[in-house]
Amino acid sequence: MTEMNMERLVDTVIDRVMERFIEVEASGRHIHLNREAVNQLFGEDYKLTKIKDLSQPGQFVCRERVTIIGAKGKLENVVILGPERKHSQVEISLTDAVSIGINVPVRESGKIENTPAITIRAERNEVKLPQGLIVAKRHIHMSPEDAVRFDVKDQETVQVHVYGKRPLIFDDVLVRVSDRFRTVLHIDYDEANACGFYKGTLGRIIKKEPTG
Repeated sequence: MTEMNMERLVDTVIDRVMERFIEVEASGRHIHLNREAVNQLFGEDYKLTKIKDLSQPGQFVCRERVTIIGAKGKLENVVILGPERKHSQVEISLTDAVSIGINVPVRESGKIENTPAITIRAERNEVKLPQGLIVAKRHIHMSPEDAVRFDVKDQETVQVHVYGKRPLIFDDVLVRVSDRFRTVLHIDYDEANACGFYKGTLGRIIKKEPTG
């Protein structure tokens, strides 16, 4: 076997092995705002300033920062993610929730019914959201093609073995399938610290056995 053929064989084996894994990303506290909240915080017809694209197509980090104010404390310099959404939503960790003195439920993104109110303050203005404060349920953004490859479907729950510096298996991971998604597991900083996350960490999906 020639050296070139050996390199191709090695590349093929690596590709086949990597097909079994998904990328893991750690997501810090952040806010999604609707148009009404943007107007109240920054002024009528204000346009949020994009500074960096995120891994999910069309999602981006904004230059603007805000402060979250709870019953017993506040979280400063919180990033806003664009684009604007239909409903405002604030995502924090359980550790953050303790620090600001609010009992925050773990919810799938977008499921904000009967969630706590929260005050958001910009440099000059503030707005109190009547609901929308959540701890995001750990989840996988997944493309339809990868859903077929991993044999999972939208809204299915799986386990994921994460190979960080402190490898562990996360249970109750929600799969969200859309042609707008790039496949990646999202965890918050509490979960990232638990598994010893570092950039480049990979995970392997474990299908849950049906019960009953």
